[in-house]
Amino acid sequence: MAGVARWWCSSVGARGAPSPAMEAGSWLPATSPWATRLVAAARTDCHDGRRCGKPATIPAAPPWMRGEKGRRAALRRFLQLLRVCSRWASYQVLTAFGVSKVLESGHSGYKAGDLVWGIIGCEEYTLVTNPESLFKISHPEFPLSYYTGVLGMPGLTAYAGFFDVAKPKKGEYVFVSAASGAVGQLVGQLAKITGCYVVGSAGSDEKVNLLKTKFGFDDAFNYKKEKDLNAALKRCFPDGIDIYFENVGGAMLDAVLLNMRLHGRVSMCGLISQYNLEQPEGVRNLFCIVTKRIRVEGFMVTEYFGTYSKFEEEMAGYLKKGKITYVEDVAEGIENVPAALIGIFYGRNIGKQLVAVARE
Repeated sequence: MAGVARWWCSSVGARGAPSPAMEAGSWLPATSPWATRLVAAARTDCHDGRRCGKPATIPAAPPWMRGEKGRRAALRRFLQLLRVCSRWASYQVLTAFGVSKVLESGHSGYKAGDLVWGIIGCEEYTLVTNPESLFKISHPEFPLSYYTGVLGMPGLTAYAGFFDVAKPKKGEYVFVSAASGAVGQLVGQLAKITGCYVVGSAGSDEKVNLLKTKFGFDDAFNYKKEKDLNAALKRCFPDGIDIYFENVGGAMLDAVLLNMRLHGRVSMCGLISQYNLEQPEGVRNLFCIVTKRIRVEGFMVTEYFGTYSKFEEEMAGYLKKGKITYVEDVAEGIENVPAALIGIFYGRNIGKQLVAVARE
Protein backbone atom coordinates (compact mmCIF):
# COMPACT_ATOMS: atom_id res chain seq x y z
CA MET A 1 0.00 0.00 0.00
CA ALA A 2 1.37 3.50 0.56
CA GLY A 3 1.79 6.44 2.93
CA VAL A 4 0.17 9.88 2.84
CA ALA A 5 0.67 13.35 4.29
CA ARG A 6 -2.29 15.47 5.27
CA TRP A 7 -2.95 19.22 5.14
CA TRP A 8 -6.64 19.97 5.53
CA CYS A 9 -9.12 18.18 7.79
CA SER A 10 -12.91 18.22 8.18
CA SER A 11 -15.06 15.81 10.31
CA VAL A 12 -13.34 14.56 13.44
CA GLY A 13 -14.12 11.98 16.11
CA ALA A 14 -11.97 12.30 19.24
CA ARG A 15 -10.31 10.03 21.78
CA GLY A 16 -8.41 11.16 24.84
CA ALA A 17 -8.93 12.90 28.17
CA PRO A 18 -10.77 16.26 28.19
CA SER A 19 -9.28 19.34 29.78
CA PRO A 20 -11.14 21.40 32.42
CA ALA A 21 -11.81 24.01 29.74
CA MET A 22 -13.61 21.45 27.63
CA GLU A 23 -15.73 20.29 30.54
CA ALA A 24 -16.83 23.87 31.06
CA GLY A 25 -17.96 23.98 27.43
CA SER A 26 -15.55 26.77 26.53
CA TRP A 27 -12.99 27.13 23.79
CA LEU A 28 -9.91 25.04 24.41
CA PRO A 29 -6.64 26.93 24.80
CA ALA A 30 -3.92 25.62 22.50
CA THR A 31 -1.79 24.88 25.57
CA SER A 32 -4.38 22.64 27.26
CA PRO A 33 -3.39 19.01 28.02
CA TRP A 34 -5.99 17.73 25.55
CA ALA A 35 -4.74 19.97 22.76
CA THR A 36 -1.15 19.03 23.52
CA ARG A 37 -2.02 15.36 23.34
CA LEU A 38 -3.66 15.95 19.97
CA VAL A 39 -0.55 17.61 18.57
CA ALA A 40 1.83 14.99 19.95
CA ALA A 41 1.80 12.80 16.82
CA ALA A 42 5.22 12.44 15.22
CA ARG A 43 6.19 11.49 11.69
CA THR A 44 5.69 7.80 10.90
CA ASP A 45 8.15 6.02 8.64
CA CYS A 46 6.75 3.92 5.81
CA HIS A 47 7.16 0.15 5.93
CA ASP A 48 6.03 -2.85 3.91
CA GLY A 49 4.75 -0.87 0.94
CA ARG A 50 2.37 1.30 2.96
CA ARG A 51 1.74 4.97 2.26
CA CYS A 52 3.14 7.86 4.23
CA GLY A 53 1.88 11.41 3.89
CA LYS A 54 1.42 14.93 5.22
CA PRO A 55 -2.08 16.29 6.02
CA ALA A 56 -3.45 19.66 5.01
CA THR A 57 -7.07 20.20 6.13
CA ILE A 58 -9.44 18.48 8.56
CA PRO A 59 -13.23 19.00 8.90
CA ALA A 60 -13.85 19.82 12.55
CA ALA A 61 -16.92 17.74 13.49
CA PRO A 62 -19.38 15.26 12.05
CA PRO A 63 -22.80 16.63 11.03
CA TRP A 64 -24.60 14.45 13.58
CA MET A 65 -23.03 16.53 16.36
CA ARG A 66 -24.55 19.79 15.19
CA GLY A 67 -28.27 19.70 16.12
CA GLU A 68 -29.47 22.88 17.78
CA LYS A 69 -31.60 21.09 20.38
CA GLY A 70 -29.05 18.37 21.00
CA ARG A 71 -25.75 20.21 20.97
CA ARG A 72 -25.47 20.63 24.76
CA ALA A 73 -26.51 17.01 25.29
CA ALA A 74 -24.09 16.02 22.54
CA LEU A 75 -21.28 17.90 24.24
CA ARG A 76 -22.11 16.19 27.53
CA ARG A 77 -22.07 12.75 25.92
CA PHE A 78 -18.94 13.59 23.96
CA LEU A 79 -17.10 14.47 27.15
CA GLN A 80 -18.34 11.30 28.83
CA LEU A 81 -17.10 9.32 25.85
CA LEU A 82 -13.71 11.00 26.09
CA ARG A 83 -13.43 10.01 29.75
CA VAL A 84 -14.32 6.39 28.96
CA CYS A 85 -12.06 6.17 25.93
CA SER A 86 -9.14 7.73 27.76
CA ARG A 87 -8.90 4.59 29.92
CA TRP A 88 -7.95 2.44 26.94
CA ALA A 89 -7.23 4.68 23.96
CA SER A 90 -4.96 7.44 25.29
CA TYR A 91 -2.72 8.93 22.61
CA GLN A 92 -4.56 7.23 19.76
CA VAL A 93 -4.92 9.46 16.70
CA LEU A 94 -8.21 11.10 15.74
CA THR A 95 -9.39 10.42 12.20
CA ALA A 96 -11.15 12.70 9.74
CA PHE A 97 -11.87 13.33 6.10
CA GLY A 98 -8.94 15.39 4.89
CA VAL A 99 -6.66 16.35 2.02
CA SER A 100 -3.09 15.02 1.85
CA LYS A 101 0.04 14.91 -0.26
CA VAL A 102 1.80 11.58 -0.73
CA LEU A 103 5.40 11.70 0.49
CA GLU A 104 6.36 8.06 -0.02
CA SER A 105 4.50 5.12 -1.50
CA GLY A 106 4.91 1.40 -2.01
CA HIS A 107 1.56 1.13 -3.79
CA SER A 108 1.47 1.00 -7.58
CA GLY A 109 -1.55 3.28 -7.71
CA TYR A 110 0.12 6.15 -5.86
CA LYS A 111 3.41 7.99 -6.17
CA ALA A 112 5.19 10.71 -4.22
CA GLY A 113 3.59 14.07 -4.92
CA ASP A 114 0.07 12.75 -5.57
CA LEU A 115 -2.73 14.76 -3.94
CA VAL A 116 -5.52 12.72 -2.36
CA TRP A 117 -8.56 13.10 -0.12
CA GLY A 118 -10.25 10.62 2.20
CA ILE A 119 -10.14 9.41 5.80
CA ILE A 120 -6.76 10.17 7.37
CA GLY A 121 -5.21 10.70 10.80
CA CYS A 122 -5.48 14.07 12.49
CA GLU A 123 -1.72 14.60 12.66
CA GLU A 124 1.10 16.28 10.77
CA TYR A 125 2.20 13.03 9.12
CA THR A 126 0.06 9.94 8.75
CA LEU A 127 0.44 6.35 7.60
CA VAL A 128 -2.33 4.95 5.39
CA THR A 129 -2.73 1.19 5.17
CA ASN A 130 -6.08 1.13 3.36
CA PRO A 131 -5.60 3.08 0.10
CA GLU A 132 -9.08 2.07 -1.06
CA SER A 133 -10.39 4.76 1.32
CA LEU A 134 -8.67 7.53 -0.68
CA PHE A 135 -9.51 9.39 -3.89
CA LYS A 136 -7.00 11.09 -6.16
CA ILE A 137 -7.47 14.82 -6.70
CA SER A 138 -7.97 15.58 -10.39
CA HIS A 139 -8.36 19.37 -10.16
CA PRO A 140 -5.50 20.83 -8.10
CA GLU A 141 -6.24 24.23 -9.65
CA PHE A 142 -9.00 24.65 -7.03
CA PRO A 143 -8.23 25.30 -3.35
CA LEU A 144 -7.30 21.92 -1.88
CA SER A 145 -9.73 22.54 0.97
CA TYR A 146 -12.56 22.14 -1.55
CA TYR A 147 -11.88 18.40 -1.42
CA THR A 148 -13.14 18.32 2.16
CA GLY A 149 -16.32 20.03 0.99
CA VAL A 150 -17.75 20.95 -2.40
CA LEU A 151 -15.52 18.47 -4.30
CA GLY A 152 -15.42 15.88 -1.52
CA MET A 153 -17.84 13.93 0.65
CA PRO A 154 -20.30 16.80 1.40
CA GLY A 155 -20.49 17.70 -2.29
CA LEU A 156 -21.16 14.12 -3.33
CA THR A 157 -23.78 13.86 -0.57
CA ALA A 158 -25.62 16.92 -1.91
CA TYR A 159 -25.34 15.75 -5.51
CA ALA A 160 -26.49 12.16 -4.93
CA GLY A 161 -29.20 13.08 -2.45
CA PHE A 162 -30.68 15.68 -4.76
CA PHE A 163 -30.31 14.17 -8.23
CA ASP A 164 -30.35 10.42 -7.56
CA VAL A 165 -32.78 10.33 -4.64
CA ALA A 166 -35.06 13.36 -5.07
CA LYS A 167 -35.00 13.31 -8.91
CA PRO A 168 -35.88 17.00 -9.44
CA LYS A 169 -37.70 18.51 -12.40
CA LYS A 170 -37.48 22.07 -13.66
CA GLY A 171 -40.01 24.36 -12.00
CA GLU A 172 -40.46 22.29 -8.83
CA TYR A 173 -40.54 23.74 -5.32
CA VAL A 174 -37.61 22.70 -3.10
CA PHE A 175 -37.09 23.19 0.64
CA VAL A 176 -33.70 22.61 2.31
CA SER A 177 -33.28 22.53 6.10
CA ALA A 178 -29.88 23.34 7.70
CA ALA A 179 -29.36 25.11 4.39
CA SER A 180 -26.19 27.03 5.26
CA GLY A 181 -24.28 23.87 6.15
CA ALA A 182 -21.68 22.08 4.05
CA VAL A 183 -24.34 20.00 2.25
CA GLY A 184 -27.36 22.30 2.36
CA GLN A 185 -25.68 25.26 0.66
CA LEU A 186 -24.82 22.99 -2.29
CA VAL A 187 -28.27 21.39 -2.55
CA GLY A 188 -29.84 24.83 -2.88
CA GLN A 189 -27.46 25.87 -5.64
CA LEU A 190 -27.90 22.59 -7.52
CA ALA A 191 -31.66 23.13 -7.31
CA LYS A 192 -31.30 26.61 -8.82
CA ILE A 193 -29.12 25.22 -11.63
CA THR A 194 -31.94 22.73 -12.31
CA GLY A 195 -34.49 25.54 -12.55
CA CYS A 196 -36.29 24.99 -9.23
CA TYR A 197 -37.69 27.46 -6.72
CA VAL A 198 -35.64 27.06 -3.52
CA VAL A 199 -36.17 28.06 0.10
CA GLY A 200 -33.82 27.28 2.98
CA SER A 201 -33.92 27.44 6.77
CA ALA A 202 -30.97 28.33 9.02
CA GLY A 203 -30.33 29.25 12.65
CA SER A 204 -29.26 32.90 12.45
CA ASP A 205 -30.07 36.05 10.51
CA GLU A 206 -26.48 36.13 9.23
CA LYS A 207 -26.87 32.66 7.75
CA VAL A 208 -30.27 33.51 6.27
CA ASN A 209 -28.76 36.54 4.57
CA LEU A 210 -25.94 34.36 3.22
CA LEU A 211 -28.46 31.97 1.68
CA LYS A 212 -30.24 34.75 -0.19
CA THR A 213 -27.31 36.97 -1.19
CA LYS A 214 -24.46 34.51 -1.82
CA PHE A 215 -26.03 31.13 -2.57
CA GLY A 216 -28.96 32.38 -4.64
CA PHE A 217 -31.86 30.91 -2.63
CA ASP A 218 -35.19 32.47 -3.59
CA ASP A 219 -36.12 32.84 0.08
CA ALA A 220 -34.96 31.74 3.53
CA PHE A 221 -36.02 32.03 7.17
CA ASN A 222 -34.51 31.83 10.64
CA TYR A 223 -36.29 28.86 12.22
CA LYS A 224 -35.36 30.10 15.71
CA LYS A 225 -37.54 33.17 15.19
CA GLU A 226 -40.55 31.29 13.83
CA LYS A 227 -43.18 30.47 16.46
CA ASP A 228 -45.11 28.33 13.97
CA LEU A 229 -43.05 26.34 11.43
CA ASN A 230 -46.17 25.26 9.58
CA ALA A 231 -47.15 28.91 9.06
CA ALA A 232 -43.59 29.80 7.97
CA LEU A 233 -43.63 27.08 5.32
CA LYS A 234 -47.08 28.10 4.08
CA ARG A 235 -45.78 31.66 3.74
CA CYS A 236 -42.80 30.52 1.68
CA PHE A 237 -44.64 27.79 -0.26
CA PRO A 238 -48.27 28.81 -0.77
CA ASP A 239 -48.58 26.07 -3.43
CA GLY A 240 -46.74 23.42 -1.42
CA ILE A 241 -43.36 21.63 -1.54
CA ASP A 242 -42.30 19.11 -4.18
CA ILE A 243 -38.91 18.17 -2.72
CA TYR A 244 -37.68 18.35 0.86
CA PHE A 245 -33.97 17.78 1.46
CA GLU A 246 -34.06 16.65 5.07
CA ASN A 247 -31.18 17.43 7.44
CA VAL A 248 -33.04 18.15 10.67
CA GLY A 249 -36.03 15.96 11.58
CA GLY A 250 -38.33 16.56 14.54
CA ALA A 251 -40.72 19.51 14.43
CA MET A 252 -39.39 20.65 11.06
CA LEU A 253 -40.18 17.30 9.40
CA ASP A 254 -43.63 17.31 11.00
CA ALA A 255 -44.37 20.76 9.54
CA VAL A 256 -42.98 19.89 6.13
CA LEU A 257 -45.21 16.82 5.75
CA LEU A 258 -48.26 19.06 6.14
CA ASN A 259 -46.99 21.23 3.28
CA MET A 260 -45.89 18.58 0.79
CA ARG A 261 -47.61 18.38 -2.60
CA LEU A 262 -49.02 15.22 -4.15
CA HIS A 263 -46.25 12.80 -5.14
CA GLY A 264 -43.63 14.88 -3.34
CA ARG A 265 -40.23 13.43 -2.44
CA VAL A 266 -38.28 13.61 0.81
CA SER A 267 -34.53 12.95 0.53
CA MET A 268 -33.47 11.87 4.02
CA CYS A 269 -29.88 13.00 4.50
CA GLY A 270 -29.86 13.45 8.28
CA LEU A 271 -31.85 14.17 11.44
CA ILE A 272 -29.47 16.34 13.44
CA SER A 273 -32.10 17.57 15.90
CA GLN A 274 -32.65 14.00 17.11
CA TYR A 275 -29.29 12.28 17.35
CA ASN A 276 -28.38 13.35 20.85
CA LEU A 277 -31.77 13.64 22.56
CA GLU A 278 -32.38 11.44 25.58
CA GLN A 279 -35.85 10.78 24.18
CA PRO A 280 -36.17 11.29 20.39
CA GLU A 281 -39.23 13.25 19.27
CA GLY A 282 -42.02 11.48 17.48
CA VAL A 283 -43.46 12.57 14.11
CA ARG A 284 -47.22 13.02 14.20
CA ASN A 285 -48.07 13.76 10.56
CA LEU A 286 -46.92 10.50 8.97
CA PHE A 287 -50.36 9.84 7.49
CA CYS A 288 -49.60 12.67 5.01
CA ILE A 289 -47.19 10.20 3.37
CA VAL A 290 -50.19 8.01 2.57
CA THR A 291 -52.74 10.64 1.55
CA LYS A 292 -50.27 12.69 -0.53
CA ARG A 293 -48.42 9.64 -1.91
CA ILE A 294 -45.08 11.05 -0.74
CA ARG A 295 -41.91 9.07 -1.38
CA VAL A 296 -39.50 9.19 1.58
CA GLU A 297 -36.05 7.72 0.96
CA GLY A 298 -32.92 7.65 3.09
CA PHE A 299 -29.44 7.27 1.63
CA MET A 300 -25.77 6.88 2.56
CA VAL A 301 -23.16 8.71 0.53
CA THR A 302 -20.84 5.68 0.63
CA GLU A 303 -23.23 3.93 -1.76
CA TYR A 304 -22.37 6.58 -4.36
CA PHE A 305 -18.57 6.55 -4.08
CA GLY A 306 -18.50 4.58 -7.33
CA THR A 307 -19.92 7.62 -9.14
CA TYR A 308 -17.36 10.04 -7.69
CA SER A 309 -15.42 10.68 -10.92
CA LYS A 310 -18.57 11.72 -12.78
CA PHE A 311 -19.60 13.96 -9.89
CA GLU A 312 -16.14 15.56 -9.60
CA GLU A 313 -16.06 16.56 -13.26
CA GLU A 314 -19.59 17.99 -13.22
CA MET A 315 -19.06 19.94 -9.99
CA ALA A 316 -15.68 21.23 -11.19
CA GLY A 317 -17.44 22.51 -14.30
CA TYR A 318 -20.01 24.39 -12.20
CA LEU A 319 -17.23 25.96 -10.12
CA LYS A 320 -15.29 27.08 -13.18
CA LYS A 321 -18.41 28.68 -14.67
CA GLY A 322 -19.25 30.43 -11.39
CA LYS A 323 -22.51 28.52 -11.01
CA ILE A 324 -21.54 27.17 -7.59
CA THR A 325 -20.21 29.22 -4.64
CA TYR A 326 -18.81 27.60 -1.50
CA VAL A 327 -18.13 29.04 1.96
CA GLU A 328 -15.63 27.64 4.45
CA ASP A 329 -14.68 28.56 8.02
CA VAL A 330 -10.96 27.79 8.44
CA ALA A 331 -9.02 27.56 11.70
CA GLU A 332 -5.22 27.61 11.40
CA GLY A 333 -3.01 24.98 13.04
CA ILE A 334 -3.51 21.46 14.35
CA GLU A 335 -3.51 22.84 17.91
CA ASN A 336 -6.87 24.50 17.13
CA VAL A 337 -8.72 21.28 16.24
CA PRO A 338 -10.28 21.00 19.75
CA ALA A 339 -11.44 24.63 19.76
CA ALA A 340 -12.93 24.33 16.27
CA LEU A 341 -14.69 21.11 17.24
CA ILE A 342 -16.27 22.57 20.38
CA GLY A 343 -17.25 25.76 18.51
CA ILE A 344 -19.51 23.78 16.19
CA PHE A 345 -21.70 22.78 19.16
CA TYR A 346 -22.45 26.49 19.62
CA GLY A 347 -23.00 27.39 15.95
CA ARG A 348 -19.90 29.61 15.78
CA ASN A 349 -18.90 28.47 12.30
CA ILE A 350 -20.21 29.88 9.02
CA GLY A 351 -19.98 27.25 6.29
CA LYS A 352 -17.84 24.13 6.41
CA GLN A 353 -15.58 24.12 9.48
CA LEU A 354 -11.99 23.17 8.60
CA VAL A 355 -8.61 23.12 10.26
CA ALA A 356 -5.50 23.87 8.19
CA VAL A 357 -2.76 21.56 9.49
CA ALA A 358 -0.13 22.76 6.97
CA ARG A 359 0.03 24.90 3.83
CA GLU A 360 2.38 24.37 0.91
